[in-house]
Amino acid sequence: MQISEMNRTTSLIIGLSFVALAVTFSARAALGLVMPALEQELGWTRSFTSGVAAIALLMMALIAPLGGRLVDKKGARAIILCGLAFLALGCFLIAATSNPIAFLVAFSGIAAVGFGLVATHVVSTAVEQEVRSNTGLATGIATSGSTGGQFIFVPLLALLVTAYDWRLAFVTIGFGALLVMFCVYRWFPRHQNNVEAQDRNATNDKTLRQDLAAILRLPAFQILFWSFLICGYTTSGVIETHFLPYAAFCGFGPVPSATAYGLLSAVNLAGMILAGWLTDRMNRPLLLGLIYLLRGGTFVILINVGASFETLIFFSVLFGLVDYSTIPVTASLIATHVGRGVMGLAFGLISAGHQVGAALGAYFGGILFDIYARYDWVWWSSVWLVVFAGFVVFLLKDKPDPQTARSGA
Repeated sequence: MQISEMNRTTSLIIGLSFVALAVTFSARAALGLVMPALEQELGWTRSFTSGVAAIALLMMALIAPLGGRLVDKKGARAIILCGLAFLALGCFLIAATSNPIAFLVAFSGIAAVGFGLVATHVVSTAVEQEVRSNTGLATGIATSGSTGGQFIFVPLLALLVTAYDWRLAFVTIGFGALLVMFCVYRWFPRHQNNVEAQDRNATNDKTLRQDLAAILRLPAFQILFWSFLICGYTTSGVIETHFLPYAAFCGFGPVPSATAYGLLSAVNLAGMILAGWLTDRMNRPLLLGLIYLLRGGTFVILINVGASFETLIFFSVLFGLVDYSTIPVTASLIATHVGRGVMGLAFGLISAGHQVGAALGAYFGGILFDIYARYDWVWWSSVWLVVFAGFVVFLLKDKPDPQTARSGA
């Protein structure tokens, strides 16, 4: 009976986390989808809409450590519920306004709080807290909702934008968030705090300031922080914000562009699950470094898309394999090299770095497009940054020194 209950708890955590992330990340992707419509209907510049995305990412960076700390103490259920409520409210307000300031507040303020709370670091910490075997695979499946769910939702949103208008897309997301919120409230398991006794005691005995000092002095944390910042630049920053506008710039309509993005998201799901499975079975720094290096090669393909839809699809497939696949590997390394007792706080800080990098990529892309009317320099900067991140990750050991891990915990 106990084993059956554990399996049920694990399944609920994985399944509901997947759906919550799917809705949240689809809302984030919706801005890139409706960006051309906003510019045409309301006369907003690409710099403004990119700035909205960048500010939202910075807000997520501020929220991420707080959400992570609360997960360490209270579990993920309450955090996800709160995040979905902010997301729904923000989407309804976005759909109701044509004022740029109100749009900025609704998306980059209210909805962005939801983005920061219903996040991969919250889900990853929940899995590490409650799942005791095959945690890499479990993390990969749970967090793959961040991209896999978009395979269905983003093309549907594109159809709504094409057939009706962009406002209906945000209204639909808002109601979807409310529905998922009800499911999480009804079925998401409450926190059992099943971390190791040593991690639990260390967390209870230390203040936030002491935990921060212990985390920040770990070399493993610094390596993971800066590599994940670059990860944010090359995924949520330049791809999530500018892939759909770039496809439109190349001459592809909303539905073909969203189809390519949806395919990227579907392959991304497989890539995250595969990375999670490999995390349990091979040298993790080697795996993470190879993911970064392979990602760099995909940007070279993106630069040469031109008017070829086949090349755009080819990029979507290859990039999808190495897009968010860094998440389960990074989560596993944080758990072992920093400690499960403070994993939420540590991963929250690292996720904050990810969002700062993403904000730089989002805003930098918009500025360069307004100046040069092309994205080539953004893609090349992504190539060199991600290659650097790959080599930096190789400095990590797969198994941390026991004394170092204890001090981090």
